Amino acid sequence: MPDLAHQLRALCHQLGFQHVRFTDGDGAPGIDAYDLMLSEGRHADMTWMVRARDARADPRQVFRRTESVIVLGMEYGGQRPPDPGGLTGRVATYAWGRDYHNLIGKRIRKIERWLRERDVPCFGGVDSRPWIERAWAERAGIGFAAKNCCTIRPGRGSTFFLAVIAVGARLPVDAPLPAGKERFCGSCARCHLACPTRAFVGDGQLDAARCISYLTIENDGPIPAELRAPLGRWVFGCDDCQDVCPHNHAAPISPEEDLGPVNAWLDLRWIMLADDDLVERQFEGSPLRRPGAIGLKRNAAVVLGNLGDEAAGPCLEQALGHPSALIQEHAAWALRRIEAASHARHDHAGPKWVAPVAAISGR
Repeated sequence: MPDLAHQLRALCHQLGFQHVRFTDGDGAPGIDAYDLMLSEGRHADMTWMVRARDARADPRQVFRRTESVIVLGMEYGGQRPPDPGGLTGRVATYAWGRDYHNLIGKRIRKIERWLRERDVPCFGGVDSRPWIERAWAERAGIGFAAKNCCTIRPGRGSTFFLAVIAVGARLPVDAPLPAGKERFCGSCARCHLACPTRAFVGDGQLDAARCISYLTIENDGPIPAELRAPLGRWVFGCDDCQDVCPHNHAAPISPEEDLGPVNAWLDLRWIMLADDDLVERQFEGSPLRRPGAIGLKRNAAVVLGNLGDEAAGPCLEQALGHPSALIQEHAAWALRRIEAASHARHDHAGPKWVAPVAAISGR
């Protein structure tokens, strides 16, 4: 259907997708690596990955009329604003602005309406359907599956969102790249070496339970004590493995104003002191709402502990009285860490500020 394909590409580009590729709907790319991850328990407590496994293994379980698959890429990111210093934490680039699920989801629905008006059945989504998006993107030639588990366009980087639409029509198939990480990553291991928590267990293999993005977003429990210091200033997500990648040295700047750096840095004192409901409202429509107020406060407490600034003492002391035991425990850890840093700075001669007994004892 060459006319349909040509018009469809034009529509997708018009809607802000820089990358538009088609592939056939047969098989299930990426399922072997997916199964290996599950068998080795590297999915942490994301049990939904197990429940959705069979659908990911057969796209026709998701949409039985699948003949072709449209893979779309929308670029995000740009220059991070200057470090404001003080009691602030870093946010992963993808989460700076509006929630991409909402932004891209609306455009997917426009494409679906356009297709249905032409009697082409379809079913799409962005991170909301059981697709292995990065594997479909590699098959369609958007990029290659890299050592850091991201999809990378050679020389253009990995800062783009992926979306998939299954269609009940045959579209011309775009060829995948002629080579993958063996050629485009080569012997480079910067991403693995840069990971603060050593989450990579092999090329293209990640232990989610050690990944900062998982720990600060999907994880709803405590952050393991041994992984708190490596979080550094990451209060939501992490970009370390992408920041060091040579393919991202000149990553494009997103033209989408809604993805701009509104929340590139967070005021951690405000997060700790604000009512939970206020925190939820503040980040409505943003990816930052994903872990909820409890998760954000937990993350903020860890970063404050890592900063080691005595100015964080009062807000952490107040957090000791929060109804959530999770927040209490992380605030107590942060206070003990600040106390230790204060002793070190003053050559064990006695800190200017002393953590409350409850914090030192690990209330």
